[in-house]
Amino acid sequence: MSDEPKLFVAVALVMGLGTSVAFAENFHASVDSVNIVNEFKPIEVKDLPQAILDAVAKDYAEFTIKEAYVEEVEGTKTYKVVLTDAEDNTAAVLYTEKGEVLE
Repeated sequence: MSDEPKLFVAVALVMGLGTSVAFAENFHASVDSVNIVNEFKPIEVKDLPQAILDAVAKDYAEFTIKEAYVEEVEGTKTYKVVLTDAEDNTAAVLYTEKGEVLE
């Protein structure tokens, strides 16, 4: 009879530990799922910096600029340029103000 209380305590400890681990895993997973949403605003193609226009003409000569967007975070501007070709294939490329491609 004296073994029953010890067994009950042991089972309760194991169940409590399992619950804590499950809670910790769920908490960690929810922290990892936070995403930053970009706030790109549409702009006219003519308002793109000349460096970007030059880079597109050099690197994507077979494409034309369909749409342009800008995002400014802490004084740094990032440009998203949507390109299209003669067959209506599209590609989006991110650029710095200096016309450098961002990966």
